[in-house]
Amino acid sequence: MKITKILVALSFLFSVATANAGELTVTGSMEATYNTQGGNQTGNPLGTDRELTFSGSTELDNGMTVTVMQDTSDNLGYGDNKITFGNVGGLVDIYVGADGSPVDAIDDVTPSAYEEAWGSGSGTLNDIGGLAGEMGIGIQAAIPVLGTVNFKYIPKVDGTENADNASSGDASHSTGSGESISIKTNLADLPVVGAFLDGATLTAGYESDEVSTNVNTADGTDLTAAINYSVGNFAFGLQKKMHNEGQTVATTDEVRYHDTAIGISYAINDALSISYNEYESRRHNNAAVNFTQETTAINVGYTVGGMTIGFQDASTDNAGWATATEDDSRTLGVSVAF
Repeated sequence: MKITKILVALSFLFSVATANAGELTVTGSMEATYNTQGGNQTGNPLGTDRELTFSGSTELDNGMTVTVMQDTSDNLGYGDNKITFGNVGGLVDIYVGADGSPVDAIDDVTPSAYEEAWGSGSGTLNDIGGLAGEMGIGIQAAIPVLGTVNFKYIPKVDGTENADNASSGDASHSTGSGESISIKTNLADLPVVGAFLDGATLTAGYESDEVSTNVNTADGTDLTAAINYSVGNFAFGLQKKMHNEGQTVATTDEVRYHDTAIGISYAINDALSISYNEYESRRHNNAAVNFTQETTAINVGYTVGGMTIGFQDASTDNAGWATATEDDSRTLGVSVAF
């Protein structure tokens, strides 16, 4: 049924149209960080991250747009790519590629001045959005009242990004398909009650991964819901997440994670902001002792033009879900976008 709907939407693409001249742009970013882990740092604390993104676009005479994107890995090799047919039928955008997943894009949407509580390496994270690097086809549309809906279908979850005129064959025959969907709703647009909810946003997502096609196994699943509210210079967010790793062996119990993220930020001025972030992770693993992992972080962010200077001080108790285990980190980062 899902494939049928996608093919119907794609049928709009076969109408004859003439392309106008397009354009190509190159954007990128680079970040340098100084990171220390607790009191036992013995390695080099300096690190860098860099990325280039090549984007091209054109407009057809029938009102459709076509955009392509190719980014790079840290070593400037080929990374993810995506081609998007915009305004198909005047209703939806249809895309093909491996540039993230709808759920991966909302793995933590609570406000922060710099990084998520876990963003600088404090604690252990088993996150939602595992289909981020998979090749798939998706549809995105703005639906009245409901908001922005983004759905992606992955025919084969095998981690392969095929070249054109190729398929990944049967190398990972024991894995199946996957799907990911997110919905972002501006609560102020709701009928009747919307007038009382200005500044509030609800974000929800679901992802399913057929980690094994063997009998008596279970799919991996992700669920999340987040409420964010901003008023004046303050912003507050609460997000709940459930990550189920699925079951690849019939005799092995599934491992689940129930996580809660909280973020409170304050914009001191247009350039300087601060935030307090918490992340609590509860693991359910019948083969291990499970203690609640708790991470707290203070973030400071300063932005001027295309440059951002950020600082995070994070502390984790029961790191790795083990009792009385601490994992602290401090990070100073400078990033430049162009």
